[in-house]
Amino acid sequence: MYLLSLITFTPLIAAMIVLCLPKEKEKVIQIVSLAAGAVSFAFSLLLLPAFDKHTPAMQFIERFPWIPSLDVNYIMGIDGLSLPLVILTTFMTLLALIGSLGIKERIKEYFFWFLVLETGMLGVFEALDLVLFYFFWELTLVPMYFLIGIWGGPKKEFAAIKFFLYTLSGSVFMLLAILALYFNSTPNTFDMMALMNAHSLWSPRFQILVFLGFYLAFAIKVPAFPFHTWLPLAHVEAPTAVSVILAAVLLKMGVYGLLRISYGMLPAGFEWFLPMLIVIAVVNIVYGALCAMAQTDMKKMVAYSSVNHMGYCLLGVAGVSATGFSGAVLQMVNHGIITGSLFLLVGVIYDRAHTRDISAFGGLAARVPVYAALMSLACFASLGLPGLAGFISEFLCFLGAFPRWKVYTAIGVLGILTTAAFFLRMIEKVFLGPMNNKWTGMSDMNARELASVVPLTVVTVALGFWPRWALDFMNATMIHMAGLFNK
Repeated sequence: MYLLSLITFTPLIAAMIVLCLPKEKEKVIQIVSLAAGAVSFAFSLLLLPAFDKHTPAMQFIERFPWIPSLDVNYIMGIDGLSLPLVILTTFMTLLALIGSLGIKERIKEYFFWFLVLETGMLGVFEALDLVLFYFFWELTLVPMYFLIGIWGGPKKEFAAIKFFLYTLSGSVFMLLAILALYFNSTPNTFDMMALMNAHSLWSPRFQILVFLGFYLAFAIKVPAFPFHTWLPLAHVEAPTAVSVILAAVLLKMGVYGLLRISYGMLPAGFEWFLPMLIVIAVVNIVYGALCAMAQTDMKKMVAYSSVNHMGYCLLGVAGVSATGFSGAVLQMVNHGIITGSLFLLVGVIYDRAHTRDISAFGGLAARVPVYAALMSLACFASLGLPGLAGFISEFLCFLGAFPRWKVYTAIGVLGILTTAAFFLRMIEKVFLGPMNNKWTGMSDMNARELASVVPLTVVTVALGFWPRWALDFMNATMIHMAGLFNK
């Protein structure tokens, strides 16, 4: 049973069906799209009982010739690094599709592009051939461009073009790096598993140059300072469900690429860049938190908090230890769940008030108690409160980085303090204090909104109290990866 292909291409098949449906059949389009998201998620859950937690080897491998003359093959597989991200993608996409039921214009095109986007994201985490990886990486670019550019806010065209140009620029360097690996491997191959075993044949200078090519593509996607400027604009202008996917999944492609390709294939290049990577990680953490602190727009504040939280992932990666790697992967999952919740909840209040200005509210906890409770819990999880998902992953990132980078890790703690400050300030201004009479008629969350947010809240609490069930799937792979350094 080709389970990975079923997970990946079910949304694409549904997208083709949606394309053939009349645009007037809006309910049918929504049902087909939701069914595809649910089926893909259900297939991804089937991976869990069949996954061997005790081996770092690739599992569920599928291999077929694709372009035999160039030795380009369709190779799919997952390990403890990619499994959590595959499940995160199918889970978040399903909830984002539920959240998208509020879309009122050009429904057919919207759901078509959303389903194509899901296929691209899943393919990135499963591909084990560099050409296939590049194909899926680029496949995510076009749907996101249209989803922001058509259904976004007042500056949607500019945001979409900026996102497209930034990402495409990085992809050009990635393509050059892929070609360099191909022509310097013996025999010439794009097989990622073969290339991971070939790095001893390459000089440090070659590895550094190729590393930089890949790093530009991955750093833009993370986004790592100073390539982060596209993110706040894209988040603010994108529709709510697209912001959810952008934060929850697309940013993770950058850190995944750093671990799978930059570290796995180019250890000499990674080692050379490591002192710069830790600086960039700390800048992301502190600068992202300070920028978030300065925002009055709720959505922009959450967007900058993503820059901050992805800095923790980079910190864990820079630790080059099993603990740091596990923290980075768990942080990717937790950030996706928590920030996905935050964007959905910001969308809830914007749909009612048509403003995201923090200072425009006040005393809403009495008026919309369910919304206030869910938003507060998501904020507490994001600032790293013990007992919620964000705490353990951030703790592991710091724990993994501290032995190698004591001073930088200590500086990074400032980001946690600033994060707590801006989230608590938002809770105080929006939910506490005297009620702004302008919002006395505001209604609490409806069933559709609860259906998209409550599952994320449940997982946030579950991972906070029992992170082991996620970490157990990663451990063997992370220990193996940490053992590769300096070999």
